[in-house]
Amino acid sequence: MTQENGELDSLVRKRIRALRMAQGWSLEELAGRAKVSQSTLSRIENGRRRLALDQLVILARALDTSLDQLVETATDDVVSHPTIDSARGQLRWPIKAQPGMSVIRQRMTEPPPDNPSRMRAHPGHEWLVVLSGTAILLLGDRRLRIETDQAAEFPTMLPHAIGADGGPCDVLGIFDREARRGHQRGENT
Repeated sequence: MTQENGELDSLVRKRIRALRMAQGWSLEELAGRAKVSQSTLSRIENGRRRLALDQLVILARALDTSLDQLVETATDDVVSHPTIDSARGQLRWPIKAQPGMSVIRQRMTEPPPDNPSRMRAHPGHEWLVVLSGTAILLLGDRRLRIETDQAAEFPTMLPHAIGADGGPCDVLGIFDREARRGHQRGENT
């Protein structure tokens, strides 16, 4: 076995144990969910039993994850660097673990639009965190005040708009693939 395979083997075993413990499950409980013996599971976690593909599939399912996530090895690029969109005053970071998702940091200086027809609605989901200042989120018929260190999460099919309240605010937005596309289309119209 190569050193790389040995490292992957060890990583997968640690993940199985960590995922089990994160759920608060005993060896017995996970073994029951995966329909393997408790001693087999213990030997898998401790490296005394060979990892078999069929058992990894069963364990991944029991741990509510995928086989791909269980054996993922992409740890090369831990630090991500943003792209700068100076025209919009935004920094953008792609989220590697979830292709299609992105993070955008934006400084807002204007209040949200007064005209409800300027609110956007599109498929997707959005999360935002106010890093400094205060933001106003118009969400359907609601007007929400979001202060520094507060966050909001909402489906983007609700008509929405965001702006600053009483001065500049810095917002970190996290967009799933559909929400990002919806905002990009909205920027181009």
